[in-house]
Amino acid sequence: MNIDDFYLSNVIEDESELIEIETNDDTEILDNKKITNNLPILPLRDNVFFPKIVSPILMGREKSLSLMKKIYKGNGIIGVITQKDGHKENPSSEDMYQYGTVARIAKILEMPDGSKSVVIQGLKRFKVIEYVKEKPHFFAKVEILEDEFPDKKDKEYEAIISNLRDLTANIIRLTSYLSEDAIIPVRNIEDTSFLMNFVSSNIDFEIDKKQKLLSLNNLKERALYLLEYLSYEQKKLELKDDIQDKVHKDLDNEQRKHILKQHMKAIKSELGDDPNRQEVRNLNKKAKNKKWSNKVKKRFEQELKKLEQLHHSSPDYSMQLAYLQVILELPWDKQTKDQLDLPKAEKILDKDHFGLDNVKERILEYLSVLKLKGDLKSPIICLYGPPGVGKTSLGQSIAKSLKRKHVRMSLGGLHDEAEIRGHRKTYIGAMPGRIIQNIKKVGSSNPVFILDEIDKVGSNFKGDPASALLEVLDPEQNNNFHDNYLDIEYDLSNVLFVATANTLNTINPALLDRMELINVTGYIVEEKVQIAKNHLIPKQLKAHGVKKNQFKLSDKILEFVIENYTRESGVRQLDKTIASLIRKTAKKIAFDSSYKTNFEKDNIIEMLRSPKFTKSKYQGNKIAGIVTGLAWTSAGGEITTIESSISRGSGKLTLTGNLGNVMKESAIIALEYLKAHSREFKIHSQIFNHWNIHIHVPEGAIPKDGPSAGITMATSLISLFTQRKVQRNIAMTGEITLTGTVLPVGGIKEKILAAKRAGINEIILSVENKNDIEEIKEIYRKGVKFHHVNDIKDVIKIALLDEKVENPVKIGIPKKAKK
Repeated sequence: MNIDDFYLSNVIEDESELIEIETNDDTEILDNKKITNNLPILPLRDNVFFPKIVSPILMGREKSLSLMKKIYKGNGIIGVITQKDGHKENPSSEDMYQYGTVARIAKILEMPDGSKSVVIQGLKRFKVIEYVKEKPHFFAKVEILEDEFPDKKDKEYEAIISNLRDLTANIIRLTSYLSEDAIIPVRNIEDTSFLMNFVSSNIDFEIDKKQKLLSLNNLKERALYLLEYLSYEQKKLELKDDIQDKVHKDLDNEQRKHILKQHMKAIKSELGDDPNRQEVRNLNKKAKNKKWSNKVKKRFEQELKKLEQLHHSSPDYSMQLAYLQVILELPWDKQTKDQLDLPKAEKILDKDHFGLDNVKERILEYLSVLKLKGDLKSPIICLYGPPGVGKTSLGQSIAKSLKRKHVRMSLGGLHDEAEIRGHRKTYIGAMPGRIIQNIKKVGSSNPVFILDEIDKVGSNFKGDPASALLEVLDPEQNNNFHDNYLDIEYDLSNVLFVATANTLNTINPALLDRMELINVTGYIVEEKVQIAKNHLIPKQLKAHGVKKNQFKLSDKILEFVIENYTRESGVRQLDKTIASLIRKTAKKIAFDSSYKTNFEKDNIIEMLRSPKFTKSKYQGNKIAGIVTGLAWTSAGGEITTIESSISRGSGKLTLTGNLGNVMKESAIIALEYLKAHSREFKIHSQIFNHWNIHIHVPEGAIPKDGPSAGITMATSLISLFTQRKVQRNIAMTGEITLTGTVLPVGGIKEKILAAKRAGINEIILSVENKNDIEEIKEIYRKGVKFHHVNDIKDVIKIALLDEKVENPVKIGIPKKAKK
């Protein structure tokens, strides 16, 4: 079958007019007479046009239509090239492929919708040499390409063509966009060049691949490439067909199951075994074993009647069923029996935690009253202190000592009030709040409920969870806690709530007022050594499968690790450091390497590298204006050095070190006090107008604030202007007023620990802090002398020596100012 046997049977302008198609002989005449090396170019979108193919092209661009009309009136010969981006409305020469097809315009048709369609017939392949013109239409200098036929006796070529026919036929059968009638021409086209053009034009694969085929002159090479493309296309279609078969099978199975289920429902309904009724019976059976109040029982029965009236397939049915199941699963009447063996409870608390006597004492008080009275509302305790001191684990120990179940709820980052109170059950996906959910999960109405990180509760447009917690943590209200989902009052008065926090500053004041505050302070080095020996090392040895005789740390080495590789009030970082040492030991054991079971300092440094921290260093008293203060941080106590210097100027005060507003005000108050009492310290009143003052607190990357550095700053300034030495190994903390009164500050225990770590043995603080000192255990105060003062003058008498520093700065005033 040759090209002269093909025609467009459906592209007719009038009923009696057929489009004239050139035969092979006509094509040869056209080749000789009409095809030149300079051609007008028509950009084609999203398709590649091949020689000897007849195809209608819809004219979407006015520019292209005007070109076609102009050429149609002339010799009718045009070059057709595919543009690289089909979405580009006005392509340039760079947007066109290099290879195209010379075509003859057979007819311009007007379609029923008013658009124009041009029927063109492919003649020859060509390659663009250069574009000679781009506006208003493309004109290009081209090179006409000829097909290179293989030898007629080439058996390999014949086999390739035969495979090509078979593959094309298979693809036509697999595709939905081609009729199986297309197999007839594939089997009967004799001209192999035309066969490849016919297949390339009709099979859907990438434009780049079609362009590659158009560029090849050698027919055997072209046939091999086409065969490769078709093989890939066949595999892709077969895979797609397999997937569709699987989907149809799955759908058929699902439909079959659905029909069977519907039949089963109908049969069960006839037999009186309706699934809806069965569910109701099961719920009723469970409800009989519940010992709840009449109010809850009445509500449950009302909601159960609603369920009976709903159809099984109704969306409300599952919502109603879920609600009833929540009511049934809540432990309305279920409580664990408290252990009232006080010595045993005390033993459990002591075993699990070292120190923390205030907390242990409060729990034992609660148990004592419970033992005597038999009934008592649970206290609401808030444990606050630095990270890693054992606040959360202490809650678990409390549960263990009481023989109660425990549940933990993290409040860090909580912003939605519904997390506490729940959503109304009418909403899709509604659930109870986390309080009720956790009570349901633990299966007891008197657990130890740990509210972790209560200081990190936030608020936004979704509500204020802290306000919602007011009802939960109020002993006078929580016996009637209202959850939006449950919509029934639930008694939380038997729940022992234990909240934990790092700081009290961010907690809602109303919430603070409802809780019993217990300060869980940091540990001294000696305590950390005991905690490591009795708790941390045994725990990590068990976790890593290392035996006791394979890993030993002496008290001295533990102190070295604590002081050089951790800086914290708690023991969390110490726990991680010990775990690291044991892991490295486990590795040596596993590799059968030699190692020491008794660690020395050298072994520690080898395993953990150089020490991460050094003791907060006391800077000495060689320079005037440098005084050591004490500060409290969320990680415990720290020593803080206040540095003051002066330079000639006009009396300007500069404050650096990332100081907060309160600390800046303390510096201003200290300076103003010194100006007002300069005579008492033998300082000329005019000096302040001729010297600039600079106060700096080192470690400027760390924000600092608070009033406790007031007396330290005042002492620093007086030392600076008098050039008097500061007493060795002394530190101070206290707020100063304009009258020089020293006010009390907080965090005394942590500050004492910081001073001891730095080797300081004397501390100055307000006389009003005396009670705080007396409440602190002797073990923490040992080796430190405390000076209690009322006024800054008392501080100066203790802190400053009469002796001046070496090479004192001469601070005077100009002669003119004296006159």
